[in-house]
Amino acid sequence: MPFKYASFFSLLLSTGILLMGNGLQGTLISIRGEFESFSNTSIGLIGTFYYAGFLLGSFQCSRVVKRAGHIRAFAAFASLASVAPLIHALFTNEILWMGLRALTGYCFAGLYMIIESWLNEQATNETRGSLFSVYFVITLVAITLGQLILNLASPSEFTLFVLSSVLVSLSLLPLTLTKSIQPLPIESTSIKVFSLWQMTPVGVTGCLVVGLINGVFWILAPVFVSESGFDVKGISFFMTAVILGGAVAQYPIGYLSDRIDRRWVIIMVSMCAAIGEIALVLITGKTSDLIFYLVSFGLGMFAHSIYSVSVAQANDRVTEGDFVAISGGLLVAYSIGAVIGPLIVSAIMILVDTYVIFVYSAILHLLFALFALTTFVKIQPVPPEEKTEFVITSISITGPEPAELDPRTEELN
Repeated sequence: MPFKYASFFSLLLSTGILLMGNGLQGTLISIRGEFESFSNTSIGLIGTFYYAGFLLGSFQCSRVVKRAGHIRAFAAFASLASVAPLIHALFTNEILWMGLRALTGYCFAGLYMIIESWLNEQATNETRGSLFSVYFVITLVAITLGQLILNLASPSEFTLFVLSSVLVSLSLLPLTLTKSIQPLPIESTSIKVFSLWQMTPVGVTGCLVVGLINGVFWILAPVFVSESGFDVKGISFFMTAVILGGAVAQYPIGYLSDRIDRRWVIIMVSMCAAIGEIALVLITGKTSDLIFYLVSFGLGMFAHSIYSVSVAQANDRVTEGDFVAISGGLLVAYSIGAVIGPLIVSAIMILVDTYVIFVYSAILHLLFALFALTTFVKIQPVPPEEKTEFVITSISITGPEPAELDPRTEELN
């Protein structure tokens, strides 16, 4: 590792191990819930409670970090988060699992807050951009490995829950033993989502729509794939294909959005995502596994690029000094969507099959594309010289990623 990243090594290593454990747990919960004959509605609600806990933690966890310090707060949150998967395995009760997922979401809100503030404070203007890229690669590798770990044992057994717990616990070691100086206490930032929407309606709506879709996808897509005849290996490959697709498309789509009005890119990407979702419904169980995975890869390319472009669109419309508050507001919009989405789809799924998650997602993507198109009437495009640089902003299975680790905040440090 280059010397300039040496001081971040412990934190990045802890982050990778942490995301691997949580990535594994996120998909495992869905599969195990189906094995235990939980209703699709219950599985959807379990996902809702994760994001509800995360949203609550986004507003409250800073108090814990201020009181205990970054390292001790990280240890407390990670310890609680590592206990949750073990209780999942011991007691298979829907209501208990909802509470445990809320606890997990709350803890990970605190963990991300610590990661975010630590990296953002200690990075320099010269290293922040490259550090963000390194972080993205670590995130991608960790989450992908988390999906592939599913193949090591049966989800009906205790083993995978133990592995998830072990990984979250192991993430404590690098950070608690680090010699790096802890950051200053976290400062609260005022978040006003409605005021932000008035400044950048497309950016905020995009993050809300992604939350409405991702909150459903990450908890119910594994159930859809399972009910379509795929085994655990097939589910892990499906999730991996979607994640890799989203990663591969970030740079070319971001490059394009830097050169034309980002709203045209949002419209194009949203429509392509809708086409991919409908295609997935039509071909599942009717074609080869390879084609299924290729379509899944294509879906990931478009569906998981919308958040980054929406964030860039929002930052084009605000002043540089507001980047931190904007990041927090967009994450709140995303989290609200992720709470509401599973509630909506869970109610619909009482009447129809699991394929509705992709029909629902396609409708939202098309409506968002139409909304972005209507803004051309009243909102002028941002001149190229006033655009902020596109930055990859990952929203993954683990929940919202650190938001302030963004090169656009460098003027604030």
